[in-house]
Amino acid sequence: MAPTHATPPHPETAGAVVAEPAPVLEARSVSKRFPGVVALDDVSFALRAGEVHALVGENGAGKSTLIKVLTGVYQSDGGEVRVGGEPVRFARPFEAQQAGISTIYQEVNLVPLMSVARNIFLGREPKNRFGLIDFPRMNRETTELLDGFGVRVDPKRPLHTLGIGTQQMVALARAVSVQAQVVIMDEPTSSLEPREVETLFRVIENLRGQDIAVLYVSHRMDELYRICDRVTVLRDGCHIHTGELAPLERMQLVSMMLGRDMAEVRRDGLTGFAAVGHDAARTPVLTATGLDRRHHLHDISVELYAGEVLGLGGLLGSGRSETAKALTGALSLDGGEITVDGKRIGRPTPAAAIRAGISMLPEDRKAEGIVPGLSVRENIVLAAMPRLSRAGIVSRAKQDRIVDIFMKRLRIKASSPEQKVGELSGGNQQKVLLARWLCLEPKVLLLDEPTGASTSAPRPRCSPSSTNSPAKGSPCC
Repeated sequence: MAPTHATPPHPETAGAVVAEPAPVLEARSVSKRFPGVVALDDVSFALRAGEVHALVGENGAGKSTLIKVLTGVYQSDGGEVRVGGEPVRFARPFEAQQAGISTIYQEVNLVPLMSVARNIFLGREPKNRFGLIDFPRMNRETTELLDGFGVRVDPKRPLHTLGIGTQQMVALARAVSVQAQVVIMDEPTSSLEPREVETLFRVIENLRGQDIAVLYVSHRMDELYRICDRVTVLRDGCHIHTGELAPLERMQLVSMMLGRDMAEVRRDGLTGFAAVGHDAARTPVLTATGLDRRHHLHDISVELYAGEVLGLGGLLGSGRSETAKALTGALSLDGGEITVDGKRIGRPTPAAAIRAGISMLPEDRKAEGIVPGLSVRENIVLAAMPRLSRAGIVSRAKQDRIVDIFMKRLRIKASSPEQKVGELSGGNQQKVLLARWLCLEPKVLLLDEPTGASTSAPRPRCSPSSTNSPAKGSPCC
């Protein structure tokens, strides 16, 4: 065999250091302020081509604000955003999309009354030779695109007729189809079934193989450690850490997010609930027997005891949310009986359920919970107004006292109680909604997907000193 000879380095390149390619997306010392609140304070991070980068932090840490600055929803008050090494300043999200940045939000951000195909190709519809929308081609390409996501659906079907999980997959298909260089995913699995989650992970691996960068926001640790390469931690609007994810212990990551040392996190654990045993002599606070609603529920029975946290599980469409809505009177029943403390609720309605002591934190806080145009104070006291009024006059002093208690207890981050709740982060909106129902001192508190907008560490932490915690006897389902 002939000897091999190494090619000598070119004189101009000998000893030269190959420059690392510029990040596909970068934030440099970005700051963002709202009245009374510093949402981002000198935050820097970089996203590389072909990596899946986790963005984590508590509620109110600044994750949503950073995403909105990167995508043109907000403009920063300081620092700069760079795409491919070049400074940019997006005035609106469409400009970010044109620059190759797609975003999938936790709440599906599409047009409900439009067809699946129109949503996917909105703003870039294929045209025929007459300059009109080529619907056959658009529907055909939609079907081919969704096949890659394991979604079988009529492309002409209105989006609002699909389940939330399927709508989320349509949003993902749209984001991928625009030839993006960066895909930002904000809690993408919150509404997906396990099968759909696996499909999503396959899509992410495919994106990685195409050198597309993914910024992945989630509070689900198993997902992060399975698919993410690096992680950036935010806390109280500040950049805390960026680095490889695999070497970090989970407790280390939680410690960074909370600002508490690992020993304290390990000592306190991630819950404050103790197991509650059932005494044969005890009677349930809530009893539901034979709940029936055509196409939704069939012969559902539930018993819930004081001090108990009862889990209600099942796949999407299995009747979890419908059961909770039936218990609160939001879903009318064809049959069955509900009692609280042995007293039967004659005709279950939301008002009757509240009077009986049943409150519920709904799954979709925007559609069924918060009133975005009202203040934090007004949202918290909304359900308690009858209790705060005397002879038709509402006591503002009582309102302020209750709101102050719950803003401190739940650590709601707002510039003041008068800030519009629609301006808060998703996690803080969830806390406002929780405060609304806790201030009623319910006998039973129903929580439907309560951590959809939350971090891995429960907020608020429940303890014997917390009003309405299981330790004080208010059961949760």
